[in-house]
Amino acid sequence: MNGLNIQSSTQTNLEAAFVGESMASRKYLFFADVAKQLGNPDLARLFRETAAQETEHAFAHFRLLHPELVFDHPESLSEDFKKMLLARCLELAIEGEVYEFTTMYPEFAAAALNEEDHSAADEFNEQAGESKDHATRFHAAARNFGLLTAIEKHHAECYGVALSALNGDGEWGRSDQPASDQWICRKCSMIYDPATGDPDSGIAPGTPFEAIPDDWCCPICGVTKASFVPYCPAQLKAV
Repeated sequence: MNGLNIQSSTQTNLEAAFVGESMASRKYLFFADVAKQLGNPDLARLFRETAAQETEHAFAHFRLLHPELVFDHPESLSEDFKKMLLARCLELAIEGEVYEFTTMYPEFAAAALNEEDHSAADEFNEQAGESKDHATRFHAAARNFGLLTAIEKHHAECYGVALSALNGDGEWGRSDQPASDQWICRKCSMIYDPATGDPDSGIAPGTPFEAIPDDWCCPICGVTKASFVPYCPAQLKAV
């Protein structure tokens, strides 16, 4: 992964522990939101506090996986060394985002679609209700994976521009012109593309954003149409 002299099983375990602690942190924040909405602020606070602790556990594992990013006295570091550390963070971020939109989500989407067909074929006669529920959930998963593919590509592009800016190729910024009438969610970065629309929500392909009903919600995070802004891609600007 990064040239560490760690036995392969230990490195694998550290990676698994990092994933587990990270997932627990996000899961507890979700539970905190549920508790808050249900009027239990004490339980919400407990979940948030625990999430913060799990995040620290994840950080501890990540430091062992990437000791090149660990330092004690940032004020004593040279500007070149600081630049190197930031570049390493961006490289790792780009690596992860590219994997997600080129490999992970496309494979997940294909698997979800296949399982939807398999479930419907094998279980419909004996367990019609359960089969229908499976098909609905797998279809929703496939749709989400497809939407997230574009989001991760957007993230990777932003990180790539930031890395180029860090290397002195220009200044990080956003295009002054929106991209192809696309709109982006300010909360989750879901990108609405008129070319594809949102058929699952009754928005046909070719529907411009302005024509979408005001009560339409983001298919990823559920915020309203008002939370979307014109999508302006990241770009390098001359200094």
